Amino acid sequence: MDEKQFIQYFAEQFDETDASQLTLDTKFRDIDEWSSVIALSVMAMCAEEYDVILSANEMENANRISDVYNIVKAKTNK
Repeated sequence: MDEKQFIQYFAEQFDETDASQLTLDTKFRDIDEWSSVIALSVMAMCAEEYDVILSANEMENANRISDVYNIVKAKTNK
């Protein structure tokens, strides 16, 4: 799974946040634009792009983009 592509997909869920500002280490909850709607969009993106269903609990416990990336990566390697 490509990290840069994942970050790009993640960034596409935001309207005002520049993708170049995001890294795997980004605490996405600290982004001003973050909301529950964007959380649902991220979950939908993971399902569409990676065929991975994130639970609400997994999303709630994630703080960095790397947290979401690692969950998706683990589920795609099964």
